[in-house]
Amino acid sequence: MNQDINIKKVRLNCYRQSKVPGEFMLQMRVPGGTVDAKYLSYVEHIAKTWGDGTFHMGTRQNFDIPGIPYENIPAVNAYLESYIKEVDAELCNVDMDTIAHEPHPWDPTEGYPTIGARNITACIGNYHCICGNCNTFELARKIEPIIFPSHYHIKINIAGCPNDCNKAHMCDFGIIGVARMTYHPERCIACGACVRACQNGATRVLSANPAIGKVEKDACCCVGCGECVRACPTSAWTRQETKFYRVILGGRTGRQTPRTGKMFLNWATEDVILGVLKNWQKFSAWVMDYKPEYLHGGHLIDRAGYKKFKEIILDGVELNPECLVAEDLYWHETEYRSNFNVKPLSMHHTAGPKE
Repeated sequence: MNQDINIKKVRLNCYRQSKVPGEFMLQMRVPGGTVDAKYLSYVEHIAKTWGDGTFHMGTRQNFDIPGIPYENIPAVNAYLESYIKEVDAELCNVDMDTIAHEPHPWDPTEGYPTIGARNITACIGNYHCICGNCNTFELARKIEPIIFPSHYHIKINIAGCPNDCNKAHMCDFGIIGVARMTYHPERCIACGACVRACQNGATRVLSANPAIGKVEKDACCCVGCGECVRACPTSAWTRQETKFYRVILGGRTGRQTPRTGKMFLNWATEDVILGVLKNWQKFSAWVMDYKPEYLHGGHLIDRAGYKKFKEIILDGVELNPECLVAEDLYWHETEYRSNFNVKPLSMHHTAGPKE
C-alpha cells in the first residue's frame, strides 16, 4: 500500500527507517544501559506482536526492535506507555512534558516525544567491575532529566574508569570515572606491587625509593585509574571518598570527519558535571539560533569555537578546587575530501614468462 510517511517525524518518535519500504525499527531507550530484567517481556511482546520476532542490542545500549510496519506504530506506542512512565519518568525523574518550543504537553499514548539525547550509554561501572571508580548508571539517571526530552542532540557515554571500555573518547560528551588516591606510608611494606601495576597497566608515575623503603609518586601524570589500590596487599593506597570525573569533548565517528575527543575537564566532581550539562541546551540553542537540527554536539562546538563553547557551558558553574579546565583544544581529525590530490593506487604484478 502506497502512503506518504513523514520520516523525520517518525524518527523523532524513536523509530528508524528500514531498507524495506514502510517498515521501521523501534529504539527502546535504556538509560545507562541497565534496566530491570522484567522489561524484557516488553521487548518480546513488541517483537512478536508487531515486529519480525527479533531484537538487536543497539550500539547505544537500547533495545532495537525491527520489522514494525508503519501502520502498527500507534499500537506499539500505546503499549509503551507504562514502560516510558516507569523507566524514564519515574526511574530517571524525567519531565516528559518539558520540551523546548513544543506547545502541546506529552501524550503518553504516542510514545517517545523526541529522540533528543537518544540514550546515555554506560559500562557497568563499580556496580560490578573491580576496575570501576564510579556507579555509571546512577550518574546516567541523574543526567537524563537534564538533557531528555529535547530536540537538541547530544551523545553521552560514561566509562567507570580510564580503561574507557564504553568509548567516552568517541562521542560528543564523554565522562570517565577517575579516583584520587591517598598514600598511607605506615602501611607500606615496600613490596613493589603498586609500582609494577602502574608500570604495566597505567602511566608509570610510581617508583620505589630504597633509601626510605617506601613508594614515591609523580602526581602530574596520574590518570586516576586506581590500579595501585587494586594491587596493594596492605591497603597502603586507598581511593578518596569524593568521586571525580574526566570529561572528554567532541569525539565522533562518521564517514567524513571522524576524530578522537580531547580532555575538557579533569578531576571534576559530580556537581560540576551536572552543572555543565544543564548549560548544554542553552549552548545548542545559541549555536542554532533556537532552531533545533539533528546535529551532533561536536559539530556545534566546531561552529561556535571552543572559546565560546567554554564561556557558555561553564556559565554559573562553580568548579571544585581540584578541577582543571583545558585552556584550549586542538582536535586532529581524519578528513575526507573529493579534491584530495592523491594518485589512485596501482596494482603491481610480477611479470611471468611470455606466452
